[in-house]
Amino acid sequence: MAFSFEVDERAEGGGRRGRLILPHGVVETPVFMPVGTAASVKAVEQGVLERIGPGGLGAQIILANTYHLYLRPGHELIARLGGVHRFMSWERPMLTDSGGFQVFSLSGLRKVTSEGVEFRSHLDGSKHFFSPEHSIDVQIRLGADIAMVFDECVETPASWERTKESMGLTHAWAQRSKDYFENHKERVPWFETLNGATQSVFGIVQGGMYADLRKESAERLVEMDLPGYAIGGLAVGEPREVTREMIARTLEFLPKDKPRYVMGVGYPDEIEEYAKMGVDMMDCVLPTRAGRHGLLFARDMEGKIVRINIKRKEYAEDCGPIDASCGCMVCARYSRAYLRHLFVAGEPLGLTLNSVHNLHFYLATMERVRRELARA
Repeated sequence: MAFSFEVDERAEGGGRRGRLILPHGVVETPVFMPVGTAASVKAVEQGVLERIGPGGLGAQIILANTYHLYLRPGHELIARLGGVHRFMSWERPMLTDSGGFQVFSLSGLRKVTSEGVEFRSHLDGSKHFFSPEHSIDVQIRLGADIAMVFDECVETPASWERTKESMGLTHAWAQRSKDYFENHKERVPWFETLNGATQSVFGIVQGGMYADLRKESAERLVEMDLPGYAIGGLAVGEPREVTREMIARTLEFLPKDKPRYVMGVGYPDEIEEYAKMGVDMMDCVLPTRAGRHGLLFARDMEGKIVRINIKRKEYAEDCGPIDASCGCMVCARYSRAYLRHLFVAGEPLGLTLNSVHNLHFYLATMERVRRELARA
């Protein structure tokens, strides 16, 4: 299947329901993508992720991290073993990020030039270099359905001048990423089994917390005529209202016939809000990270989202589920008391059950939004 995106319904507030057609399957949008950093959604087995119905999560598409897979076990090894889908036994769609955000997060361990970024591995201190071309080459060898251009994330807060300079670098790198991809995208042998389909590469809008720079970045990237566009550099410490404003301002200048992806957000109520604004794709490590720290998401009797700290003593004798309205395998079987016991005792099963519930909560939230948009 070749890449395509179709919008089926549009709502008055900007939200839309659509379908993203990728080599490994069709993704109903708006969609939340669980993050599988090192080709693994932490503490959750692939069968649980893909299973639809009782005992499963029904994840349509997941994300893997270019930086981490490049360092360990290595993109060339993964390529020799048939690509990331075969390596991790996941035959549904996948997206790989460019590694730009992870390199940005290294702070004092990196040096940025117009050619790319020199950095030291967080694992062993070894020195590496990522250029736009190298990032795309790694992603081609990994073989996910969607790759991302290499970009630079600016720190928060940052001056207008610093953000403008960084944005210019991102645009130059986006063009180099696209050019390299176009010249090398046919070299993925395992895509031959998918009717010769190839990967697609998305652009990333930057511009910090400045609306004029977000507009300029979006317009520059749209000129490159990429199949999809992400909004990056958000949820890095700015107030939530600023995040929302930057998303809203950027959406105005992105094509309405192409998928729009906000990277690295957010809490369940945030992803619901952004989906209703017209965002088609979102990802975040929060469901599994929060679960590993004992933070669970639920809805109260009025349907409002609440956060439960399962470590608290008040749950020691609570025989109820995390969320009585939740249809996940965890809420169907286990009590808050048991989940608290697992966490306090340091039992790994607790981390898995917490993560499964939180992922279900996120995925169910998007499923509900899609139903609402279908009725709009």
